[in-house]
Amino acid sequence: MNDDAPVSRLLGIMRALRDPQTGCPWDREQTMASIVPHTLEEAYEVAEAVDEQNPNALRDELGDLLFQVVFLAALADEAGWFNFNDVATSIAEKLERRHPHVFGSNTILTAEAQTESWESLKAAERAKGGASGALAGVAKALPALTRASKLGKRAGRIGFDWPTAEGVRSKVSEELGELDEAVSLGESRERQQEELGDVLFALANWARRLGLDPEAALRAGNQKFESRFARMEGLAEAERRPLDRLTLEEWEALWVRAKAIEKAG
Repeated sequence: MNDDAPVSRLLGIMRALRDPQTGCPWDREQTMASIVPHTLEEAYEVAEAVDEQNPNALRDELGDLLFQVVFLAALADEAGWFNFNDVATSIAEKLERRHPHVFGSNTILTAEAQTESWESLKAAERAKGGASGALAGVAKALPALTRASKLGKRAGRIGFDWPTAEGVRSKVSEELGELDEAVSLGESRERQQEELGDVLFALANWARRLGLDPEAALRAGNQKFESRFARMEGLAEAERRPLDRLTLEEWEALWVRAKAIEKAG
């Protein structure tokens, strides 16, 4: 079978779905704006399949994500902007351009040196495209924790950063103090939210300086809470104890038991 056959088949399916006369009513009425939330959702489902180390789910979720790319490219083609082949050509050229040590004459011996080269090439591309400023090009649609980390990293490349992780930890305490003060003084919700944002930004950059991914850490924390809470529900159900009648002390006791079971494996 031709290596391009599955892609050609997928592009043909997309054309059929968007056909004005015989296509799917739902697919025909979609716009780029309406598709974007689905694209983001599929990207998160890919991440979940990776976290779960589930090869079958990962294959399927990658297919779903690829379809989102095909869909957006089809809408762009209809608008006269570009088509799927242009998208593939663009990324192929970008990868070759950003890997001169593989596709050119440059030699890079370490992953660290490659990262520095990659960032320099990206900066040059941004400047060529008219973007100015050290923080230009950090996508606003990124999850907020991830974007906070990337903004901090980008600022750090030109020297605006804490010298040590301990310095960021001190900043976290400082920002928590300002949030406590805003709450205790009864300041406006807008002011309290601003201070909370400062706390979260500092936490994201503390994680960055520790070499941790704040978004992955929070996903894992969410999963731990979800799993532990489900175990608490199971314990209560086994003892025929209605959840909505438990006291705070009873909830705490269930939490401790669930945590102990979790640690015991």
